[in-house]
Amino acid sequence: MSPTVSHTSHPRGGLYYEDFEIGVVVSHRLTRTVTQMDNVLFSSLTLNPQPLHIDAHFCATETEWGRPLMNSLFTLGLMIGISVNDLTLGTTIGNLGMSEVRFPAPLFEGDTVHATTEVAAKRLSRSRPDAGIVDFIHRAYRQDEVLVAECRRQAFMCRRPAASGA
Repeated sequence: MSPTVSHTSHPRGGLYYEDFEIGVVVSHRLTRTVTQMDNVLFSSLTLNPQPLHIDAHFCATETEWGRPLMNSLFTLGLMIGISVNDLTLGTTIGNLGMSEVRFPAPLFEGDTVHATTEVAAKRLSRSRPDAGIVDFIHRAYRQDEVLVAECRRQAFMCRRPAASGA
């Protein structure tokens, strides 16, 4: 958000529904270098035996990449996770869905990821006066500024306590 925004965030740091302005793009502070351990652990925890992620010899001898690709669902989770401290910590009721998910370029072990989030849309909840729905467009980039992941996410967000009674 803009440094001139004058609002009080949630005690944990998240923004309330009223704080989001359509069109604002947030460049997130956190970055993360992804590792072989991330790839193998995530793939193992999700029961994904795809050698494209966990077998360096297979990748070197049988793929066009020559090395393991990061598991795309790990990349998706990391991209959204990077946004939490800046936007939604303590103020998300739940995720409503993700769409338009794409991975336009590969992410490899050893790459460093940074992310942005655009506030694409918002509306008040029709069923709950204490909540609203915010559409985010998350984008993740490698250290060379190549876009490696993008998705649109709808989040069910808390309204500011004083605003929910209005």
